[in-house]
Amino acid sequence: MGSRRTGKNRTRRDVRVSFAGDRRALAAPTVRRVVGAVLEGERSVETIMTVTFLSAARMRTLNRKSFDHDRASDVIAFRLPHADEVFGDVYVCPAEARRSARRYRVPVREELIRLVIHGTLHVLGYDHPAGESRIHSSMWARQERYVVAVQSGAAP
Repeated sequence: MGSRRTGKNRTRRDVRVSFAGDRRALAAPTVRRVVGAVLEGERSVETIMTVTFLSAARMRTLNRKSFDHDRASDVIAFRLPHADEVFGDVYVCPAEARRSARRYRVPVREELIRLVIHGTLHVLGYDHPAGESRIHSSMWARQERYVVAVQSGAAP
């Protein structure tokens, strides 16, 4: 995703995608489209993000180093606010996405889209309670609206 200028308002959205250990994920253009839909829907102006797909072992290491949790996570996001810009990193574990997809009986692609959206919302400053109560949060409802919109091709 590049940058775009319109009049006095400058919009810059740069999304980089990488694969570090698990390439059985969404294609980079799909990830950029999903993130772009959320950034557009949230009217995010200056946003620079990376989305990295990690193996379960690498995700476990990141989770242990960052949060002292010795297990893989499905998604981890870091927000790095700076003036009017938002910088962020989203890490997604396709192996965990596959487990969740089986558990919740949804397609793996849908679960990967959900995790990319979830991480993007965290980068934009949204949060939710820990544990199972998170599914009743406003962030979760917003996330699910984006999942439906992105999959149907409709604008959020």
